[in-house]
Amino acid sequence: MPTQLASRRVAVVGLGKSGLSVVRFCIERGAKVVACDDREESALASSLSSISPLLSTGRLDLALGGLRPDVLCAADLIVCSPGVPPTRPALVAARQAGVPITGEIELASQYITAPIVGITGTNGKSTVTSLCGAIAKATARPSFCGGNLGTPLIDAVGTAAASPKGIVVIELSSYQLETCETLSCHAAALLNLTPDHLDRYPSLREYGDAKARIFRNMAPWSPRVVSADDPEVQALYARHLGSSDPCFLFTTQSSLPSRRVQGRMLQLGGFVEDGHLVLRGVTGGFDAAQKGQEVKEERYSLGEFQLVGRHNQANMLAAFLLMRASGLASYDEVRRAAQSFSALPHRMQLIGEAQGVAFFDDSKGTNVDAVVAGLAGFPRPLVLIAGGRDKGGSYEPLRSVLAEQKTRGVVTIGEAAPLIEQSLAGSAFPVLRAATLPDAVAAAVAQCQPGDAVVLSPACSSFDMFRDYAHRAAVFADAVAKLPGASMRIGVGHNGVAQ
Repeated sequence: MPTQLASRRVAVVGLGKSGLSVVRFCIERGAKVVACDDREESALASSLSSISPLLSTGRLDLALGGLRPDVLCAADLIVCSPGVPPTRPALVAARQAGVPITGEIELASQYITAPIVGITGTNGKSTVTSLCGAIAKATARPSFCGGNLGTPLIDAVGTAAASPKGIVVIELSSYQLETCETLSCHAAALLNLTPDHLDRYPSLREYGDAKARIFRNMAPWSPRVVSADDPEVQALYARHLGSSDPCFLFTTQSSLPSRRVQGRMLQLGGFVEDGHLVLRGVTGGFDAAQKGQEVKEERYSLGEFQLVGRHNQANMLAAFLLMRASGLASYDEVRRAAQSFSALPHRMQLIGEAQGVAFFDDSKGTNVDAVVAGLAGFPRPLVLIAGGRDKGGSYEPLRSVLAEQKTRGVVTIGEAAPLIEQSLAGSAFPVLRAATLPDAVAAAVAQCQPGDAVVLSPACSSFDMFRDYAHRAAVFADAVAKLPGASMRIGVGHNGVAQ
């Protein structure tokens, strides 16, 4: 049953995009809301403009400039932004006082009757989510695509997409999953698991445990899609669901591993063979395989798709398995949507050329493993720009992947620059430091020859120097656009805003 909000006092903690949507949602349903944020009112002026008309209703109060235990302990319910650590003293005090704490995803999901397709993992989840959303749109059923990807899930409530005839596709971060108790996915994927957010989690195990919550409450035979190539994912799945629990495996290898399910060895999932993505068992699924019926295959030619690279083969396999094994899309709908799907902004996106050098924006590469996946097999000699706020992982894998490429050099920026430089010490290429991102672009170009590439793939979060990864990407694009003879693939407006 949905959480009852009428006449209840709800504290909304964190006034980002999802928090503002939660404020409006709760007030529309009769709650009295206190909106809380660490920032002062002056710093929130633009955000507060969207909810300021509600102040005159008597149903909205503001508690800004820090989280106060007295305010949170007086609430009947707290809806907390995923970016606010649950260890904050005011939240701990409220929890000890018995105040329930939930999140926007959990609250919204209680009001949604459409099948939910959930995607999590360290890397690739935005691409998989967007591709699933494109496939959902191709079915002509009303659909919604969002979550951690951008649009808050709570904005879908009350729309046709949230009805039983709709399809809801959501990207889920570990932070969002921490507060999910009743969320039930119709189909769900765990793409990979590599060290990330270790500034919040004590170890990779705890980080993975948060990710595994995506499978909670799923029906026993619902499609669970997991990587066969990632041993951490396999270990996590076995720990939470059992090594013989049914799932669809995906691998970029040329054969699909077998899995014992209730006494039978099954090969269900997706793999790559002779330039094709191959899906096995998506029609009939586990039930047909258990009964010894023929396991059918579907083939999709890689040459038809715009996404390239081994990591994108894995992304497509995961998306295809989710939408086909769930029965939410047909073969033709999947194929048609994938043919027109291109790389997302800030994910190894070619943004322009100058002086014979190509510039790639991979600002969404916010951890080391994402950078390694994007650089593996890169087709040009390159200079890497990396750095930002450290997230607690090792930068040592950068050394190996850069040694395998024709690397002209590395330019470091931000707080993590010394750590990256330490990991790359003694490399065969120069490692330089720049004070700003525009300075880094200039230093990178100076190391390039015609035909080379400059790649912004930071392996860090952006919050030491920028508002977010998109702001970082916009500053990068602006710096490229100012180079002599620059030809841009994207528009750049005033103040470096990519358009």
